[in-house]
Amino acid sequence: MTAPDFDLVVAGGGGGLVAALHAAESGANVLVVEADEHFQRGNNTSMCTAMIPAAGTRWQHAAGVQDSPDRFLGDITRKTGGTADQRVARALTDVSAALVSWLADVQGLDLELVTDFRYPGHTADRCHTIPGRHGSRLLRHLVERVRANPRIELIAPMALREVDTADGRVTGVEIATPDGRREHLTAAAVLLATNGFGGDRDLVHRHMPEIADAHYHGGQYSRGDALRIGRQLGADAGFLDAYQGHAALSSRSQTLVGWATVVHGGVIVDGSGRRFAPETTGYSEFAALLAARPGSAGWIVIDEHIEELCSTFDDFRTVAESGSLIRAATATALAERIGVPAAALEDELTAAHRAATGTEPDRQGRTDTRHPLTAPYTAIAVKPALFHTQSGLVVDEHARVLAGGTPIPGLYAAGGAAVGISGHGAGGYLAGNGLLSALGLAFLAAAHVSSAVTA
Repeated sequence: MTAPDFDLVVAGGGGGLVAALHAAESGANVLVVEADEHFQRGNNTSMCTAMIPAAGTRWQHAAGVQDSPDRFLGDITRKTGGTADQRVARALTDVSAALVSWLADVQGLDLELVTDFRYPGHTADRCHTIPGRHGSRLLRHLVERVRANPRIELIAPMALREVDTADGRVTGVEIATPDGRREHLTAAAVLLATNGFGGDRDLVHRHMPEIADAHYHGGQYSRGDALRIGRQLGADAGFLDAYQGHAALSSRSQTLVGWATVVHGGVIVDGSGRRFAPETTGYSEFAALLAARPGSAGWIVIDEHIEELCSTFDDFRTVAESGSLIRAATATALAERIGVPAAALEDELTAAHRAATGTEPDRQGRTDTRHPLTAPYTAIAVKPALFHTQSGLVVDEHARVLAGGTPIPGLYAAGGAAVGISGHGAGGYLAGNGLLSALGLAFLAAAHVSSAVTA
């Protein structure tokens, strides 16, 4: 039998690079094709905060954090109301510690455990990140490792158009350049890692209308290619209403302000100067709440202490440098500067301070332990955004794409191309779900491909 041109073709230059690197370790010859010439600054991996949730890691042990895959799975189950794909969630929570160890020990990624704040829904400090806490640094590192590996070829811009099969098994791919030149290559396996369909407004309107008119802050090439290709092969799809929204995108700079502003003690008000929901519901579901307010916009209000804490994020520093931070010595002066009723804003900030100090219940039912806001204040104009969809092709614990519940031999999916672990809608999203699905499913897919290569 003639050897294929490649053992694995990876479509997508984000989290799929993990699969390329992991498979190459076992001797696989890998091709990575990426449709976006500028993917290192334009795909969802590059735009994220580089938070990788993992349970039972050595970083947690060193910090005295008690955690386990079972506990992590329990958090996912609670956040999704039991609707998450349990097989995929179990596979990802189980492999999460091995994934971050491999990223650090084999790929040389400088990882650290985030202990200065905790995102809503996580019951343990389990988000691992890199200095600067920005996905562009993570992606740049992976790209450098890929380009240095003699077994991996990376081509951009180059898009996957079709997956070829024979007798129900993957046999190759059709790839194309932006000017339409096409080429067929033989391949034993294909990983669809092209993200979801956030860039296709028609699909977004069909499946998640409550966020469809919000700003899309994701990769422009996330147009549902994996869904199209998978469905042509009879693949199952699921959770098509699931997505990650965000309520903390700077209206001025179009940069992520970050939910750490809120977790540390910040509050969000609308154009009336009033809070309207408990901010600790989570930034994904809060996006739809903000989108429903008059003007679909609001303000995050923090103070100097929180501003300093958030300066560890590259994104927040970018927002600050853009002139998006509006400061004032008093609530009345801040209200004047941002154009909201002074009496309402002063009343809300005073009440929020009392709630944070425990002298009265929080008006919106917020129950977290947080820093009490203290003048002088800082306000940042924010708008809701759709970051990426959290749905796609149904996969098993090896990231194999299923058709009628049965794996399509040689076809895999990861990240936004796969069903993910966020259940339905926006409310099931836990911080890091998207990146864990992208990196973790790619890691699992590569391990399964490698077992065939070395057999």
